[in-house]
Amino acid sequence: MEQTVNHGVAKKSKALLLKAVGILFVGLAVLGVVLPILPTTPFLLVAAACFAKSSPRLQRKLMANKTFGPLIHDWQTHRSIPRKAKRIALLTIILSVVWSAFLLKSWPLTLLVIALVTGPFIFLWRLPLSK
Repeated sequence: MEQTVNHGVAKKSKALLLKAVGILFVGLAVLGVVLPILPTTPFLLVAAACFAKSSPRLQRKLMANKTFGPLIHDWQTHRSIPRKAKRIALLTIILSVVWSAFLLKSWPLTLLVIALVTGPFIFLWRLPLSK
């Protein structure tokens, strides 16, 4: 009996944490709309994933949003992102590497930064564009 109660508490705690993380990422996505350095789409995808596991109501609300809903739908159905989002994400990675190289002034650390961002860069580069 006690194990069932603990399981219920853990499940509710996980759902609450996922809701909070989802709301945080929606906030970051909203900031990304007005700040060109923040990519909106990845934040929305994380929020949608969190809501899918914690709050069907918040997920429906996010998907019904006329600005954000289509971005999420395109990703979920076609694994594609808008051209603008892709450009911003790739440009942000490039600028981050250049800025890091400038600040670090160390070739080994700069190469480490390049090695760390190469995977995400290639992943984004290869993503198809949504229509």
